Amino acid sequence: MREFSTSNPPAVDRLTRIRIVLVRTTHPGNIAAAARAMHTMGLTQLTLVAPKRLHDRDDAVALAAHGAHILEAAQRVASLDDALAGAALTIGMSARPREFVGRVVNVREAAQEAVKHSGPGDVAFVFGTEMSGLTNDELARCAIAATIPANPAYPSLNLAAAVQVAAYELRVAAAGDVVWSAPEHPQASYDEIEGLHAHAQRTLTALAFLNPAMPKRLLPRLRRLFGRATLEREEVNILRGILARIDELIGVHGTRRRK
Repeated sequence: MREFSTSNPPAVDRLTRIRIVLVRTTHPGNIAAAARAMHTMGLTQLTLVAPKRLHDRDDAVALAAHGAHILEAAQRVASLDDALAGAALTIGMSARPREFVGRVVNVREAAQEAVKHSGPGDVAFVFGTEMSGLTNDELARCAIAATIPANPAYPSLNLAAAVQVAAYELRVAAAGDVVWSAPEHPQASYDEIEGLHAHAQRTLTALAFLNPAMPKRLLPRLRRLFGRATLEREEVNILRGILARIDELIGVHGTRRRK
């Protein structure tokens, strides 16, 4: 059995140095969903700043799915200053324009900056409360303000959805756009393609679909079709099997068998 390639590039280890900081969350389900979003992208550090409600363990584990271990290991702190302590870079997420902020970038550029700074130390990606996001004072504590380009008429994302977008961009920044690789199958050879072409010509002639005396453009178009399809050996065998069954049903001399 052929196996799919699912290995991670070494650079993805930098994601373990990035903290997702959730400030004053009001709904415990969003914490669990954020943990799941983190786990899908290889993030492991979750910090909760003064959550309004602690999650019910059973419900939270169900929402977090395989990210329950992130939820269980989440650090709870009383203030944003505690959450940002020791960070090499702090990035605050905001959908709303603010007057007094420093550098403002989109989430993709912010993710690239985060990965770049994750070597010397941890990087904090900060998300505010569900209803209003980060306060001006909280955002001012972050070196970079990042935003997710969205519909200007309604740019607000659910908290867990925003974490998922940021986590995805962080993974792409750390590991590139590497995806799983499908198993490769042997390509059909020139001889096999020619055999299919000749077989199709015989069967279509027997069906009276092709007049060998006046083939017009049917055969050249079939040849183009087979060539454009980049057929695999097994696909050629399937097509030859279909043609062989047609041959059986219409008889050797092209006369359709009666039931």
